[in-house]
Amino acid sequence: MSGVRAQQKEKTRRLLIDAALNQLSAERSFSNLSLREVAKEAGLAPTSFYRHFSDMDELGLTLVDEAGLTLRQLMRQARQRIAKGGSVIQISVQTFMELIESNGNIFRLLLRERSGTSAAFRAAVIREIRYFTMELRDYLQQANQLDAEVAYMQANAAVTIVFSAGSDALDIDDKNEREQLAQQTIQQLRFIARGAAELSDRRKAGKK
Repeated sequence: MSGVRAQQKEKTRRLLIDAALNQLSAERSFSNLSLREVAKEAGLAPTSFYRHFSDMDELGLTLVDEAGLTLRQLMRQARQRIAKGGSVIQISVQTFMELIESNGNIFRLLLRERSGTSAAFRAAVIREIRYFTMELRDYLQQANQLDAEVAYMQANAAVTIVFSAGSDALDIDDKNEREQLAQQTIQQLRFIARGAAELSDRRKAGKK
């Protein structure tokens, strides 16, 4: 019986998480959502909310954790596609844009909630973006044999550019416009990659 109850509790918790995500939009941020609205969207009484989260801040932190996990899964998915052959940058941007299109609200949290009202919420968003940046840094350093500091600079610049493009993509419905944005992002990342490779080579040569 306890196993059944645990499954039901997790199902209800999931309903609340999905209800909050479903209400995010270009006009509505997480800080504008109320506990009652989330419970209503989930088809639950407001009192049921407190069996799973102490308040909206705790729900928000859970959503940020999920968004961070989605980002890391995105990177691993892109690596699997890259391993089959093709342009690293092109595949990475395409994978990111596909996920923006299919699950945009996950990214609204990270792209637009960095100025949220809760200090804990802001810190969590910054932390998840940093985790993503550091994982990208490690990948670039290993894959391209870059100087560690250069790899970090490239990763940081790449995340800034891709997140900015993702924010724009959320508001673009036209497929051709999205494709143009993706191609522009690819070119920007290629410029950065060339510069990073040259700088890394100069630094290595200077140490010899």
